[in-house]
Amino acid sequence: MEKLNKQLLDAHEVAPFVANLDSTIRSAVLQRIASALLESQDKILFANCVDVAEAEKRGLAAPMIERMRLSSSQIQSIAEGVRRVADLPDPLNQILETCVRPNGLKIEKVSVPIGVLGIIYEARPNVSVDIVALCLKTGNVCVLKGGSEVLGTNRELVTVMHRVLCEFQIPESAITFIDDARREVVLHMITQKNLLDLVIPRGGKGLIDFVVSHAKVPVIETGAGNCHLYIDEFADPAKAVAIAENAKVSRPSVCNAIETILIHEKAVPEILPKLVDVLKRDGVEIRGCSAVQKCVDAVPATDLDFATEYNDYIVTIKVVPSMDEALAHIAQYSTHHSEAIITENKDNAEKFMRRVDSACVYHNASTRFTDGGEFGFGAELGISTQKLHARGPMGLREMTAYKYKIYGNGQVR
Repeated sequence: MEKLNKQLLDAHEVAPFVANLDSTIRSAVLQRIASALLESQDKILFANCVDVAEAEKRGLAAPMIERMRLSSSQIQSIAEGVRRVADLPDPLNQILETCVRPNGLKIEKVSVPIGVLGIIYEARPNVSVDIVALCLKTGNVCVLKGGSEVLGTNRELVTVMHRVLCEFQIPESAITFIDDARREVVLHMITQKNLLDLVIPRGGKGLIDFVVSHAKVPVIETGAGNCHLYIDEFADPAKAVAIAENAKVSRPSVCNAIETILIHEKAVPEILPKLVDVLKRDGVEIRGCSAVQKCVDAVPATDLDFATEYNDYIVTIKVVPSMDEALAHIAQYSTHHSEAIITENKDNAEKFMRRVDSACVYHNASTRFTDGGEFGFGAELGISTQKLHARGPMGLREMTAYKYKIYGNGQVR
């Protein structure tokens, strides 16, 4: 672990330099990174093709390979995301609150960087760039530990970004890349509380649980998305089918895709057959409760199915007699990520949105919008499913801490 310790120490030591970079420099670096990614896309795509071919040879699941794959249009989109972050207002040194005490002390609460952030993630190379963009914009140092599946792609992306740092005379350790795929590296990394200020795992339940269970560094838990769609008795059938299809099929491998559809028994005759026909046409396997099986062809659903984040073309469907039953089901199985209600009844919508304890709750819209870019953040560090200190998509504000500046004139206590 000697190499890892050196990398973490270098990241720790460069943090004050990065924190004090002028906002115009930070934004200029990001604009240059965006251009450099486009200039280097042939090399990036070649490295990605090698990674994808190896993953196919190893028999990785199709949704996982889909998450790994990059295209020219995706690199264009990644670069545009970096530019959007660069153009956002500077989040640092903002006066969040101020007051003057009776004794004359002036107290200001001011936004500052968190420090050194360790990000552990799987399979999605675009995350590497998103994290760098957000960290540089907020004056934070990032330590990237990507998945072994896209090691070559991530290595090429970081090489491009390191070249840009050198152009601006910023030490490469401002973007620290851990290219050792061993699990013990993760274990060692998440125990270095004197060198890392925060760890964020992004990936499947196994990775997140491992980090949360073993970390000595503070952790923000992200990502696990056992998301639900409730179709109310007052749902518009066309909206219900279209939203359900989008939330399940548009990208089933991501954490904001739905895994369970709850449907009110009064909505079953008109909506369920149409819904199942559409989903089956899209190649989705239907697993249903006994009431669902009486109406359509479905595999029997188990309690384990209702607790599973599939990240695949599989969905469970359950018929419920009331909204209260739907709320109870969500409370039991949800990972507190994203849930939605489809209804034209405003009272039911408000009751659902008030009662569901998840980071994002939707009325008549797809859960696929739980995303930093869609929320106007430019990109996201991850989607927090906890309540401290951040919840939901984490953008620039969630990547800052604060300190108090106190101005006096000789006061003593």
